[in-house]
Amino acid sequence: MTRPKAVLIGPPGSGKTTVGTALAERLGVPLRDTDADAEAAAGKPIGEIFIDDGEDRFRELERAAVAAALAEHEGVVALGGGAVLAAETQELLAGHTVVYLRVGLSEAIKRVGLASARPLLVLNPRSQMRKLLEERLPIYERLGTVHVDTDGREPADIVEEIVKALEAV
Repeated sequence: MTRPKAVLIGPPGSGKTTVGTALAERLGVPLRDTDADAEAAAGKPIGEIFIDDGEDRFRELERAAVAAALAEHEGVVALGGGAVLAAETQELLAGHTVVYLRVGLSEAIKRVGLASARPLLVLNPRSQMRKLLEERLPIYERLGTVHVDTDGREPADIVEEIVKALEAV
C-alpha cells in the first residue's frame, strides 16, 4: 500500500508549502500540494474557483485531491489549511503520520500578509485569520500525530525536528 512519508496540516502561514518543499528535498521524495492539485483539476487558481464556482465547489475538488494524494503519493503531502474541515478527510488521515505545523496569529498574519490573495482572508485578514484559527485549531490538534511549533523558526530547523520525529515513528 502506498503511504505518504508525512502529511502536513496547519493554518495559512504555518509553512506547509515552504516546509513541505524542504522536507521532501531532505527525504529525497516529491512534494504533493493538494491545493495545486485542486487548481489543476479546475484549470484555474483557487481564488477564481471561489469567485466563479463558489467555496462548495472548491471544497469538493479539495476533498478529491486529498483522497487521491493519500492513496497514491509516497512522498510528502501538504494539505490546504481548510482541508481538515471535511469529515471524510479527517477519516482518511487516520493511520497516517500527520504533522501539524503550529503558528501563532501574529506570525501567521506576518507570513500571509494583510493584502492576501487568499479567498477566506479578503475582507478583514486579521479578524478572519483569528476566526479561522479558533475554528480549526482543535481539529489540527486532534489530527496531528506530530506537533511542531514554527513561530520564529527557520524552515531548516523545522525540517530537522520533523525528520527526528519521523525516525521515532
